[in-house]
Amino acid sequence: MRTQIVAVLLALFSMTDLDDSTCKKYIKMITNIVILSLIICISLAFWIMSMTASTYYGSLRPVSPWRWLFSVVVSVVISCNGFKKKSLDHSGALGGLVVGFILTIANFSFFTSLLMFFLTSSKLTKWRGEMKKRLDSEYKEGGQRNWVQVFCNGGVPTELALLYMIENGPGEMPIDFAKQHTASWMCLSLLAALASSAGDTWASEVAPVLSKSSPRLITTWEKVPVGTNGGVTAVGLVSSLLGGTFVGLAYFLTQLVFVNDLDISAPQWPLIAFGGLAGLLGSIVDSFLGATMQFSGLDESTGLVVSSPTQETKHISGKPILDNNAVNLFSSVLVALLLPTAASGFWPTV
Repeated sequence: MRTQIVAVLLALFSMTDLDDSTCKKYIKMITNIVILSLIICISLAFWIMSMTASTYYGSLRPVSPWRWLFSVVVSVVISCNGFKKKSLDHSGALGGLVVGFILTIANFSFFTSLLMFFLTSSKLTKWRGEMKKRLDSEYKEGGQRNWVQVFCNGGVPTELALLYMIENGPGEMPIDFAKQHTASWMCLSLLAALASSAGDTWASEVAPVLSKSSPRLITTWEKVPVGTNGGVTAVGLVSSLLGGTFVGLAYFLTQLVFVNDLDISAPQWPLIAFGGLAGLLGSIVDSFLGATMQFSGLDESTGLVVSSPTQETKHISGKPILDNNAVNLFSSVLVALLLPTAASGFWPTV
């Protein structure tokens, strides 16, 4: 018996490359099965908790187990895919998992808007990366967003999604200020935050590549080097409008699929225009904050624009008060607060 065990161990230790490859495939398959099993268990646990809470309080509507499962699976798949393609680092993937789960369980329209923002931003960040690397001293391969960047772009939508669930419970609803004023305001505020982030990202990633003219500082309208915080171009402004419009379009199409009583509700098509306006306004607010509260200087040794003042840096604009993440957060908050309030007075009725 002992001889047989020794023979088996020797066979395992003397595996060929083909055997190693087969073992890796089996390990990967088993890992996927374990992860899927954990996801199902987590989803069932969440469902049991929601059923218990709805039974105890009486007024809460229980969430379908399929909605729990979809929210967990989709969030895990997107976060893993973003990490695999280097759009997110380890902390960014975990942050994206939290943001994605909360937005998906709250409202599928929130999820598709977030997905449109994430996919387009990731693609544009990688687009012509070699050229951007020569223009931007802080350019990272593939974007590599960390948890700070994820929450600066997704923190406001996540908070609004939680407030939406507290107010209305998970589920889709039409934008109708005459019938559901508070919930409609929350939905538009969340859309404005995502469209604002998308608009700023589109402008930042597209303009340096396609614009034929030098950017102009938004506060003084003087020409500044490419990469200066607060510099705007016509291409960048149009790109921000398109970025927000795509997010609004994703929200609108999801409404058409999942909301049943659209025929007796206010028109939903203004969502597309609202998204475009939020993207444009977000880019403008971001540029203004960048021109005044972000430092921009020309490093004479490299010829690149940098965001940290040094003895070898020639000042271009702004003061070192906020970094890029803080500017993104503040612009997202301002657009999310102001634009839905203004839109509520002009939104069409039935």
